Amino acid sequence: MKEPLFVSSLLRAAGAVIACAALTFTTIAQASYAYYVGRDLTKDGSVMLGGTGEEVSSHWLEIVPAQDHPADATITVGVTQDAVIPGELIEIPQVAHTFRYMQMAYTDFEGFPPPLTNGGVNEHQVAVRDVWAPSRQELVDMTPRPQRGLQYSDLARIVMERARTAREGVEIIGDLIAQHGFATYGGNTHLIADPDEGWVVWEFAGGQGLWVAERLGSDDVRVLYPGGIGEIPTDLENDPDYLASDNFIAFAVEQGWYDPASGKPFNVQHVYGDQSIRDYRDPGIKLMSPAAMEAATRAMAPVSEADLMERVRDPRVVDDDSGYGQVVSLRSHLSDPDLIRVWNAPTGSVAAPFNVWWLGVQHVPMEYAQHRYLTKDSASTFLNPDYQMQEATRFAGRTFKRVMYYACSDPKRLLPPVTDMLSAFEAETMADLDWVERSALTLIAQGDREAAHELLTHYAGNRALEALTMGETMAEALDAYTRLIPGRTAPEGSEINTFDPTVNCLADGDPDVPE
Repeated sequence: MKEPLFVSSLLRAAGAVIACAALTFTTIAQASYAYYVGRDLTKDGSVMLGGTGEEVSSHWLEIVPAQDHPADATITVGVTQDAVIPGELIEIPQVAHTFRYMQMAYTDFEGFPPPLTNGGVNEHQVAVRDVWAPSRQELVDMTPRPQRGLQYSDLARIVMERARTAREGVEIIGDLIAQHGFATYGGNTHLIADPDEGWVVWEFAGGQGLWVAERLGSDDVRVLYPGGIGEIPTDLENDPDYLASDNFIAFAVEQGWYDPASGKPFNVQHVYGDQSIRDYRDPGIKLMSPAAMEAATRAMAPVSEADLMERVRDPRVVDDDSGYGQVVSLRSHLSDPDLIRVWNAPTGSVAAPFNVWWLGVQHVPMEYAQHRYLTKDSASTFLNPDYQMQEATRFAGRTFKRVMYYACSDPKRLLPPVTDMLSAFEAETMADLDWVERSALTLIAQGDREAAHELLTHYAGNRALEALTMGETMAEALDAYTRLIPGRTAPEGSEINTFDPTVNCLADGDPDVPE
């Protein structure tokens, strides 16, 4: 069958660009998900994390430098009275030194002060992903009003600032909750990993300081959507694969939610989780359950970065809800922290490329920094003059949203060439990784770390701008196609905003439906 004129024209245009460039407490739409792949299952022996944040707000890339803080420094944490479970902000002590890290930031979750983060990776290769994980309604109901403590974004950020290993990240979360409490919209998990292992940490509503953590090993694959933990031993103190708050088992017994004499295993989901979700491995939310996503990922073993990008961009789980995409490789053989590598898609990766960034990058192009598009309060305030030059630039998030909306308007016909172009662009970047990283390491070995930083910054920044130019070419080609071939369909209703349904790239509700 002859390919449509649009497809061949679009591929030629992209090729030219590349050549020249060389729930009760929240909505499912604001949820986030995460992948973990153990080192025995990856192509290069690294531990790999992937996933996305699912927030309405715009997202932008930040590289936060290491910092020293005075002895009396504090940080503000918690939620405000506007949160679904109202709270009060509190001040807690800051540590003397915080580590360098990279993250995607965003602004809007009601009652959770911006900027917010789902996590990222720090200079010790400790990576964090945040994922919703609802608690049972009784815990939500018993949460103090106002609630006080650290919320999910506070914990993710502090782990990046302070943790040298994944296990230490778990311990930091536990200690902070014990000292200052946990503020929540109903429950949360954090997936924390380093080059050796991963941990799932589930923090619960209720104001009781309840949390539990499960270790993930070198041959594990785990997908969280929602986050959760299943059966655990009751003798937690003597099991190196689990950590928990001191009251974790006792409180369940006290409430009558678990009977040690029953002989039944302690299933965290069944005891403390949302009772309407009986199987968090197959909750019936997206077309691919976490269990199916895990199976698809394991089937790719040995998993490469390109493989995990394919999983993260799967249209059965990625749509307009997805604020960005992320893939991180945590490499035990890495010789310098400046070469810690992160792949970020500036918005939902179903129609946006993963761009490479290193922790040694010194600044992010304005086109990938914060803009007003979908940023909290932009519709009710004017632009701060301090931001006028940055706001005047193109914004990658908005450009690739356009690509998504066009491609998803006719996914059977328009999504395949878009996916092919994104994958080809990423493959070109991957082909450059060896010489870029070897050159940077050579410069560092010669004592010229500044030159290594300049190289990494130049390559990552220019490549990201090339991706943006490609995105604009794609959007214009898709624009022409939708004008000339199928025509355009004007909206029938009067409401432009919604939580359900949202835009997706599923043909007839399922990408596997035959032609």
